[in-house]
Amino acid sequence: MSNIGVWEDAEPGVRRKIMPPGASLMMMEVHFEEGAEGYEHAHPHEQLSYCLKGRVEFTIDGDKRVISAGETIVIPGGARHGAKALEPSALLDCFTPLRTDLIKT
Repeated sequence: MSNIGVWEDAEPGVRRKIMPPGASLMMMEVHFEEGAEGYEHAHPHEQLSYCLKGRVEFTIDGDKRVISAGETIVIPGGARHGAKALEPSALLDCFTPLRTDLIKT
């Protein structure tokens, strides 16, 4: 069963919806309850995150940075990273190439 366009639970307090992907680019919307975390991980894909609402603290290779609604952050491929919502928040995450590990067909 496909998970494209369907809201699904990720980590506790975190829900995501993967949008229909292109040939080498994809995006997903991610909603966080206050205090919820996207656990630290790494992947070879370049990531661009746009904050739709709220404030999110990112840790990228040990460096911390907070972004607020209307701001973006770039995460290089291979960088260890995680995120924590400082208030109820939403992100739009874009990846290239496709995160086939996230897409269920």
